Amino acid sequence: MTVLTGDVKSVKPENPQSTKITYVDGRPQMLHIRKAHLVKNPGTDTQEEFTFDQAVITIGSNPENDICVTDDTVSRYHCRINQVDEVYVIHDLGSTNGTFLNGVRITEAFLDPGLILAIGDIQIRFNPIDEQIPVTPIMSEEFGGIVARSKKMREIFGILEKVAPTTATVVLEGETGTGKEVVAQTIHNLSKRADKPFVVFDCGAVPESLIESELFGHEKGAFTGANHARKGLFELADGGTIFLDELGELTYDLQPKLLRVLEQREIRRVGGNQSIPINVRIIAATNRTLADEVDKGRFREDLFYRLSVVSLELPPLRDRPDDIPLLLRHFLHTKPFNRKSDSEELIIKNITPEALEKLTTFNWPGNVRQLLNVVERSISFASGDTFTLDDIPQSIKQPVEPKPSPVVPPQNVESPNAPFKRAKEKIISDFEKNYLVKLLTFHNGNITQAAREADIDRKYFRKLMTKHGIETENL
Repeated sequence: MTVLTGDVKSVKPENPQSTKITYVDGRPQMLHIRKAHLVKNPGTDTQEEFTFDQAVITIGSNPENDICVTDDTVSRYHCRINQVDEVYVIHDLGSTNGTFLNGVRITEAFLDPGLILAIGDIQIRFNPIDEQIPVTPIMSEEFGGIVARSKKMREIFGILEKVAPTTATVVLEGETGTGKEVVAQTIHNLSKRADKPFVVFDCGAVPESLIESELFGHEKGAFTGANHARKGLFELADGGTIFLDELGELTYDLQPKLLRVLEQREIRRVGGNQSIPINVRIIAATNRTLADEVDKGRFREDLFYRLSVVSLELPPLRDRPDDIPLLLRHFLHTKPFNRKSDSEELIIKNITPEALEKLTTFNWPGNVRQLLNVVERSISFASGDTFTLDDIPQSIKQPVEPKPSPVVPPQNVESPNAPFKRAKEKIISDFEKNYLVKLLTFHNGNITQAAREADIDRKYFRKLMTKHGIETENL
């Protein structure tokens, strides 16, 4: 036993690895799922066993706890077990009668395998389990709402098949348009929470000043305009899953609040003093590499490790061209834009070999999302029931250079007699507009990527777009 309070030195016990994926030569080989096995009143007639794969386990007399102990000696929220990196730590939550290990009352302590917890008059034996599951590509070309033929994606299907039924937090990394939200929805649909809410929040699409209120809610009078109390998305997702898209855009000062949710499974509304318990699985997505963001000091290391229980990187479409014919067939047969208005008959039923080759060999900087947009646009211009090369946008048939060319400020925008200040403002305004349009066009309207390449703040980038009347839908 190692106690984390007083003058006792803290030493982590040697325990099995936490939930993770083992890779060999870049290929996933083994999925390690970390679980905690707890036995209440071991060896007695009232013995009960519990197994959890989640990072936080709560114990107390309140029915909201993971282990509810209906005993007068146990407090409503008595103690909490947290998985921290590779070990488990127990925290007493200010209980009346205390939490004991081997007769020693503790505030916090690492849990060694086989230890007996004394919680009031109740005893609980703890043991960690490291379940090892081989990762193999599944044979099917469809998994949930995802279709793919490539080995890389079918390996991911194999991982998702094992991870989805658990409560493990998942981080999805990959370029914009690779299908992270579809994967997140599939994980939710195949989990035990499928009949509960699936709530989506884009961390990069909401003004920084409103993010905390959106996620955690607010109390009446918390700020100007807060005329009544309001639940946040975490409360609305209670019992289900919350998908945090573009997590890398979450500001540094809000990251500790998300860490609190992960560690304590509770939130506190803006302007409120009461902690509200929540039971939510978190799936996060980012087109940044979070490990790099940690190195650059833009993302908290403790939050990174808390989130990255299972990390998956979705490959770009250019690395899996074998999937493109399958995706095309899937879009043509499932999307409403390829149906006649008066029946379920397909508008486009076939695709010519030339069109298929062009779509298969294109680089697809916007990935699956760009492919879907091209298919939808092409169908609107098609004259028959066959997708031909003529229906494909010119930007796909003859792609331009990948980097936006330097924009030369227009000359002679004002007469030689124009005041210097007015002429300068006109040149700068034209430069800004041309630069933004070219950058957004290259990034298929993705404001986050365009702002990053321009090396300016995303909010300022949006402000410039508003100033010049630029809408991504018109690009």
